[in-house]
Amino acid sequence: MSDIEFEKDLRVTETGIAGLKVAELNVHGDSRGWFKENWQRAKMTALGIPDLHVVQNNISFNAERGVTRGVHAEPWDKFISVGCGSVFGAWVDLRQGSETFGRAYTCVLDPSRAIYVPRGVGNAFQALEDGTVYTYLVDAHWSAELKKTYTFVNLADPALGIRWPIPLCEATLSEADKKHPYLKDVVPMAPKRTLVTGCNGQLGRAVRALVEERGIGATFDWTDRDEFDMGDPAEYGKVDWDLYGTVINCGGYTAVDRAETPEGRVGCWAANATGPALLARTCAEHGITLVHISSDYVFDGTRELHDEGEPFSPLSVYGQSKAAGDLAVAGCPRHYILRTSWVVGDGHNFVKTMVGLSDRVADPEDGLEQVTVVDDQLGRLTFTKDLARAIFHLLDVGAPYGTYDCTGFGAVRSWAHIAKTIFELRNGNGDKVVPVSTAEYYASAKGSVAPRPAHSALDLHKLGSTGFDMFDWEVELADYVHDFS
Repeated sequence: MSDIEFEKDLRVTETGIAGLKVAELNVHGDSRGWFKENWQRAKMTALGIPDLHVVQNNISFNAERGVTRGVHAEPWDKFISVGCGSVFGAWVDLRQGSETFGRAYTCVLDPSRAIYVPRGVGNAFQALEDGTVYTYLVDAHWSAELKKTYTFVNLADPALGIRWPIPLCEATLSEADKKHPYLKDVVPMAPKRTLVTGCNGQLGRAVRALVEERGIGATFDWTDRDEFDMGDPAEYGKVDWDLYGTVINCGGYTAVDRAETPEGRVGCWAANATGPALLARTCAEHGITLVHISSDYVFDGTRELHDEGEPFSPLSVYGQSKAAGDLAVAGCPRHYILRTSWVVGDGHNFVKTMVGLSDRVADPEDGLEQVTVVDDQLGRLTFTKDLARAIFHLLDVGAPYGTYDCTGFGAVRSWAHIAKTIFELRNGNGDKVVPVSTAEYYASAKGSVAPRPAHSALDLHKLGSTGFDMFDWEVELADYVHDFS
């Protein structure tokens, strides 16, 4: 057996291939043998190795020196170490779109050195001793279907520049490994897919538009409630979750007044609490990153500015259901919750309603002379195209998982002030908006009315700390209104 370097400090080094990381392990040994912590989650993630969602442990026994295997790129992340003996390892980036596609990295692994290999980076090794044991911790279950998605490159391809210690003509190789394609003919491994739920809503349409603008639609799947009811446990068995690395949940129940009725309450909780809880459990089981949209309604509005650490205090059924969904999603290890307010996009929204009312007031034949709008609820508008940009920013930069407030940037205004602005921009009739209190506005309401938070402004500092700034919502409001024909 090879000489093992005992008592090294645990450390992690980069390799020049994004995500491929070498771990020097602390092995304790004496004349009796040795002991090591092969995978220690807290220590290793603190040093920069991703939190591997281990679901399977595989072991390769190699009877003789010179056994050589690979190069195989598989559709999962893995942590590789040696249990006995030593190997010369080679790893090749075979990921579609990677800046280091085709680059190879080599080193010797023994029980004191391991390596973290991200999905799509090809793995190969050559046993340097008889009786070598090579082990893999992986974050997806092997299946015949997933094996069809493997990517291979030939061990002997000179373009890789791999200098095998034992010449391949003297090594033991499988016939399959000898026949793998050279790099110039390799089909790169595509990234894991992204599933977008609630794709026909305002945010769902904005996410689709951004995906099309980026030209990445080939790896996205789109679904809405008529195809996948996330509140129904029976629906989850219809989806092959191993295909997905990310789920963006754009779905939800937003009829806040109807949620106060017996029928609405059931639908609201199914969409905003039960559905996210089932999604969170499924994503946790499969190591999927879950993106979920929250609301200012999880707060009672007594604070003028809400940050991510404020305790929940919802006033309404809708707010209670959103708070329950947030709590469930927070239990998924890989999650982003984007808390927003006063959403405007492609669909029914306050701005479109006000544009229509402004047109009616401006029409002398309509008969509508003025409108009343509440002036004691304060917040900022959020445009869905910016919310979509924020989602992809957090995913792209690998921001720390957690909750991020995400609204338009700028002044905090009342609904009445916003309505006046819209009327003025549209027809110059802002004076036809009459401000009233919430109590006055709903005094004659015949149906159920949900209580609203008086203050909905959210603190944007945490989102800004990731390198992303939201646009000024008042500037965007002017553009949005001007875009109407």
